[in-house]
Amino acid sequence: MVKSLQLQADMTLEFGVCVFDVTLDCEDGAPVGGERDQANLVVALANSAQAAPELIANGLTRRVGARLHAVDHPAFAADVGIVVGGAARSLSYIMVPKVESLADVETALTAIDAAIQPGRRSESLPLHVLIESPAAAHRAFEIAAHPRVQSISFGLMDFVSAHAGAIPHTAMGVRSADDGETLDQFHHPLVVRAKLDIASACHAAGKVPSHCVVTELRDAGVIERSAQTAAAAFGYTRMWSIHPSQIRPILRAFTPSEADIDLAARIIEQASLAEWAPLSVDGKLHDRASFRYFWQVLERAHQTGCTVPEPVRIYFPSRVH
Repeated sequence: MVKSLQLQADMTLEFGVCVFDVTLDCEDGAPVGGERDQANLVVALANSAQAAPELIANGLTRRVGARLHAVDHPAFAADVGIVVGGAARSLSYIMVPKVESLADVETALTAIDAAIQPGRRSESLPLHVLIESPAAAHRAFEIAAHPRVQSISFGLMDFVSAHAGAIPHTAMGVRSADDGETLDQFHHPLVVRAKLDIASACHAAGKVPSHCVVTELRDAGVIERSAQTAAAAFGYTRMWSIHPSQIRPILRAFTPSEADIDLAARIIEQASLAEWAPLSVDGKLHDRASFRYFWQVLERAHQTGCTVPEPVRIYFPSRVH
């Protein structure tokens, strides 16, 4: 966790914007019997992260969250009391795993809101949920529609395991580029269906769909190819990493290409000059629907640390002071 926070600080300074979140883990990161110690460590790290002097001096902010235990786990109540009670001001969100229904969302939020001490936080803490079962995937649209849910992540390994052997273990991995047969996580129909349901539910509710991990640690090509598939074919706008070496390949995959950025800048520049009326660019019609699309391309470029072309940079000012 310390290494991840340091990398986040370094890359925030490098790009002039926080390009990835760090979720401090109270669940899988805690040894059995050490849950309270882990929760206290998360509090200390979250609070110290927001006091980083080099980021404050440059006017930069970072996003740090905490993953608690599931609402039905014996450690959940203690997690909430320690983490939310001790670091509510420093946290950007709380993540709750193994969410099965709206009832779980409400249970989590009731506990979280009650744990925030008076004067420690002015706005509500957003909730990130982790869907890890076929029943939860079935309820993705209901969960995504909750106003406090900011993001839904897909828990691939637990999802596959929940099928009691009906889905092969290959669906937890990624097949090689020259393999056209193995049913991996991007080709097994049940896994594909769950991923698409979650992405569609998030987009329908204006929330952030976050793709599952890839367990390949060393092959940057596999990681980047997987991230490109998650973004382009499945509609995910974020993706989890499980090792610092995965972050830059994922970031590259989710960053618009230079050609797309240049095209978006030309279209938005001309649209602005035309008072947002329909126009032709390179012989193709564009109107307010495509203007929105290309504006979002520029937003994504800005959020991933790219330099937006000069004609439209006025809309996306630098965050470095």
